[in-house]
Amino acid sequence: MNSSANWNEKQLVENRMIEQLKELDYEHLHGPSLDLERESRGEFILKERLSKAILHLNPWLSNTNLAKVIRSITHIESTSLMEANQKFHEMIVNMISVQQDLGKGKKNQTVKLIDFETPENNDLLVVDQFTVSNAQGNIRPDLVIFINGLPLVIVECKSPMLPPDEQIGEGVRQLQRYQNTHEQLFHYNQFMIVTSNDRAKAGTIGAKAQHYGEWKDPYPRTVAELGVSPTPQDILTAGMLTKENLLDLIRNFIVYEPVEGRTIKKLARYQQFRAVNKAIDRILRAEDKIQRGGVVWHTQGSGKSLTMVYLAVKLRRIQELQNPTIVVVTDRKDLDDQITNTFRRCGFPNPQQAESVAQLRQLLQQGAGSTIMTLVQKFQEDAEAKEFKNLSTAENIFVMIDESHRSQYGGLATTMKSAMPNACYLAFTGTPIDKEDKSTKRTFGPYIDKYTIEQAVEDGATVPIFYEARMVDLHVQGDSLDELFERQFREYSEEDRERIKKKYATEEAIISSCKRIKRIVLDMIEHYETHIQPNGFKAQVVAISREAAVIYKEMLDELSNYESKVVMSAGHNDKEHLQKHHLSKDEEKEVIARFKKPMSEDKLCFIIVCDKLLTGFDAPIEQVMYLDKAIKEHNLLQAIARTNRTYDKKTYGLIVDYYGVSRFLEQALHIFNKEDVQGALQNIDTEIPRLQSRHRSAMRFFDYIRKDDLEACLQALEPEDVRNEFDTAFKRFSQSMDMVMPSPKAHDYIADLKFLGKVRQAAKSRYRIDGMDISDCGEKVKQLIEEHLAAVGIDVVHEPIDILSNRFEKQIEETKTPEGKAAEMEHAIRHEIRVKLEENPVYYTSLKERLEELLQRRRDRQMDIDELLEEYRNMVNDMRSTAQKGEEQGFTREQYPFYQMLEKEMPLYDDIEDLKALTHLVTDIIQQEAVVEWTNKEDVKREMRKKIKKQLRVSPCPKEKLESLTQQLIDLAAVHYRK
Repeated sequence: MNSSANWNEKQLVENRMIEQLKELDYEHLHGPSLDLERESRGEFILKERLSKAILHLNPWLSNTNLAKVIRSITHIESTSLMEANQKFHEMIVNMISVQQDLGKGKKNQTVKLIDFETPENNDLLVVDQFTVSNAQGNIRPDLVIFINGLPLVIVECKSPMLPPDEQIGEGVRQLQRYQNTHEQLFHYNQFMIVTSNDRAKAGTIGAKAQHYGEWKDPYPRTVAELGVSPTPQDILTAGMLTKENLLDLIRNFIVYEPVEGRTIKKLARYQQFRAVNKAIDRILRAEDKIQRGGVVWHTQGSGKSLTMVYLAVKLRRIQELQNPTIVVVTDRKDLDDQITNTFRRCGFPNPQQAESVAQLRQLLQQGAGSTIMTLVQKFQEDAEAKEFKNLSTAENIFVMIDESHRSQYGGLATTMKSAMPNACYLAFTGTPIDKEDKSTKRTFGPYIDKYTIEQAVEDGATVPIFYEARMVDLHVQGDSLDELFERQFREYSEEDRERIKKKYATEEAIISSCKRIKRIVLDMIEHYETHIQPNGFKAQVVAISREAAVIYKEMLDELSNYESKVVMSAGHNDKEHLQKHHLSKDEEKEVIARFKKPMSEDKLCFIIVCDKLLTGFDAPIEQVMYLDKAIKEHNLLQAIARTNRTYDKKTYGLIVDYYGVSRFLEQALHIFNKEDVQGALQNIDTEIPRLQSRHRSAMRFFDYIRKDDLEACLQALEPEDVRNEFDTAFKRFSQSMDMVMPSPKAHDYIADLKFLGKVRQAAKSRYRIDGMDISDCGEKVKQLIEEHLAAVGIDVVHEPIDILSNRFEKQIEETKTPEGKAAEMEHAIRHEIRVKLEENPVYYTSLKERLEELLQRRRDRQMDIDELLEEYRNMVNDMRSTAQKGEEQGFTREQYPFYQMLEKEMPLYDDIEDLKALTHLVTDIIQQEAVVEWTNKEDVKREMRKKIKKQLRVSPCPKEKLESLTQQLIDLAAVHYRK
């Protein structure tokens, strides 16, 4: 046995699994010994065993009906393998119906083929070397697992001596050949396993190798319980092929999903199976109804919606739950539609989507057994708020909340819990819960199961995401910008001018600048053509606003031949250029469907968004997200996960960052690395007395005043000191409400919170003294910024780094040491100065301090070095003092950059006075020739160029620099002597 001659798949793989299955109480037979049990090798159902099992499970069945049942199994009418497979799956799960008289007349009776409730009541058999024959020849799968004579699982064993990267692929290809040549055997197949002992994966009919998945958790057992150093095959066998787990998988964890005109059979991954069964276990064993709930954190792209389907399927089958009601809650319409469609496509019986608040009330009252899909926003208070209290007090209501870290914590969650006070709340999220985020745990309870982004990448459920920073180098040109601003808004007071700057000279105005976006789009096209398009993948662009999204679309159309579409919400007052991109619901669905298709079928390459399609949107063909918007925390983690779906030949997803989210990414990733934050439900009763006291303090301002008399309420707040007291009381009351909110105990205070909020808003409007109306100033400021903003290039701050790798952390960490920070800042300052001298815009300033501060923040965010802000300011001051240095040497502010350029390009002057003289000669020529709008007149520029070149020829200018230096001086003239 120890001879290397025996190191083959039979000894190392096949026999090992057979021994393990025998320990799990399987019977084992060698293939040839079964030939007596079947009429020919063309038969792959063991009819004798099947008949015996059916009669054992249905002892009342007549011989005629037994023959009918067996015939319906052996003769499945279908037009495809998948259709036959699905029909057979329905037979074993939902049973076969026959007509028979059991003493009360002829009635429909159901026939069990498998006893799912009592696993040991079934006949489990593993057969090696089972030969199947047909006109196309013989095949001999390594192992076939029969349940009650039905061939439900096929195992292909490969030698561990094969190259590691070929072991699974070779096995899958062999199984695909079997499916083509001996299709009928696979009518009955539930799943297939390919194993080499060192590697073991499972998949379904029609699946490619990349869709086969490992089974890494033998739940409910642990890996440690399997003994010393169990192999992947040992773990998969213990996790998938114990009688209980195998029957559970077949009954509750297989769905057939129609996708783009074809059906895909999906088998649960190990984390889905584990999460569902952990949730069921907690529900059935909890000491009280409150402790039944909890949080399932499964990273985006790992099949969260399907996990919800599997859980719903299993909950329905548990008899002691008495046909429960399932309520699926999301907070966005596209997610609601997506999950509803997932349930429908997977054949879940009759999920009803609540279209209105009134319909939701009605659906919640219709009794057991319904499946309701709704937006959390439909749990809203109105004049009939009391109708939402105790709509159903049943305990067998199971509420599944998707993306549970978002809006479900406020009054809507309170209303939801008031409507269904005894329900079990199960929260699903694609992102982890922050330690500080107490409201999630308070609302939903501790974790049920976790499946992290690292685990998903390791399992191949998602691809790794890489991050690349490419920052736009921005400058505001001209001291004159301040003067222009003062002139443009001279009729406004100084205070109003400051308000205009604060309101309209915003970061969004800079980010949305056409010049800046054009520079990005040029870079984006080059990046897409080089890295993404050659492999047939597509791109998503995330813009800061709807206005910016449309500019991106226009620039892509102007600068490339790539087809793009904008997907954004429509505004009622949108101008015509935005209205052009409004899409109806059907049009939006069509765009998404087109985007998901391979490039060979549809050339829609870019989808441009600002808020839509950042979560709950799965397009595996998307490899890159070009990000130009501030997104933080959970939203950032969800957005970047749009690129992590697996797709043929896709090895990674990529985030190209033009905005500077690395600081936010660092914070978001920090959440991933936190230890388990599991904790017991927190008791909110301790906050109730304080809530009552703070409620009274806020309401006392309106004692003896009718609450519907707004004018009287405002009169009570007229004195400024009273208003300030009220404001403090309101904030304290809000704070307590925020803490108690998820509990129905906050319900009775919600109306007063809304009343106080409205009064506070009205008081702000009434008693705030403002300057002139500035609502029409936005467009003017936008134009000023547009005219004076220069996007002079894209800096690749660092090459792509896997956001999960040590290199990314190292990059961030380096900037946290004083030395690293100093090096980064020194590089940036040197770069800035070089750019100023090359481009030489007039020493830039930004609408006084406002734009300057914003542009600095852009760089700070990328570098994340707060300590060196002072040095950055010194750099700005240095640049401001440049003009003063020029004056000291006898130059005007306009002339000094010419001197700097000549000094840099012509180092041959011995006497500095000669260089100064040349500077004056060149600037004199420019001033003489520069007529009005000369920069647009080719004849003027030609004459200017000729005279400057003549002057340079008689100077020590190197011949090879003559042409380029002349052009540089002309470009500089266009900045400083524009008329």
